[in-house]
Amino acid sequence: MSLLSFTAVDRHFLPQIREHTYKGHSDSVDQLCWHPSDPYLFVTASGDKTVRIWDWRNSKKVTTVNTRGENINICWSPNGQTIAVGNKEDLVSFIDFKMGKVQTEHPFKHEVNEISWNNDNDLFFLTSGQGSIHVLSYPDLKTLDVLNAHPANCICLKFDPTGKYFATGSADALVSLWDVEELVCVRTFSRLEWPVRTISFSYDGKLLASASEDLMIDITYVETGEKVAEVKCETPTFTVAWHPKKYLLAFACDDKDKYNNDREAGTIKVFGFPKDT
Repeated sequence: MSLLSFTAVDRHFLPQIREHTYKGHSDSVDQLCWHPSDPYLFVTASGDKTVRIWDWRNSKKVTTVNTRGENINICWSPNGQTIAVGNKEDLVSFIDFKMGKVQTEHPFKHEVNEISWNNDNDLFFLTSGQGSIHVLSYPDLKTLDVLNAHPANCICLKFDPTGKYFATGSADALVSLWDVEELVCVRTFSRLEWPVRTISFSYDGKLLASASEDLMIDITYVETGEKVAEVKCETPTFTVAWHPKKYLLAFACDDKDKYNNDREAGTIKVFGFPKDT
């Protein structure tokens, strides 16, 4: 992915759209996430073996953290103190946010597709190539449970900000919604036709965005499964992220040079921030 964009789902913000461009990564940006409470900070994981922490108000204000591999997934702990990043070798590194450097590393013997803390910050979840969800204690990372979630590769995982649900996306093109307390699947969403690469809950937990190679981002009501909106994309989308305070959705698409020779690998573009954010 090379382009990071913002779209305003709430029409109230559309007249105030601004554009920000962030450059620094030398390879594709594979995933991004927001700071859990600071609406100005987001972090990106890249194939250039770095993690970068950005302040969207100033594209030159950035912290760069070097890692040992090509990064493919990233998440921020609910308390804001730690960033976890996974690479292609299934090594998860834990970065101290204030110090800006890797504190610990944990290798896994199975495929790790996406990672996330629960909202209480005492459990660490990850999805695997066997279609399962692994539930680990945190910070000691001991396996507590393994949930059989999908018959195919379980790719992505996100927690609802209210703490009621978490969702997973799979190569079977399904998004499944899970009850956090009971650890049972309560419903599935099936509007995408390709493997689900990325999902994200809105700040209030009411909306769920999911995307893949379908050239559109599906947005649905969590409680009913009703379709809310569809965001058209020119290229496959592999990461989406709702803003922590607004109905604003960030997304990064595949490298444009694969389609029209307009190479912008490693460039992040941000659209849709209102002036009063």
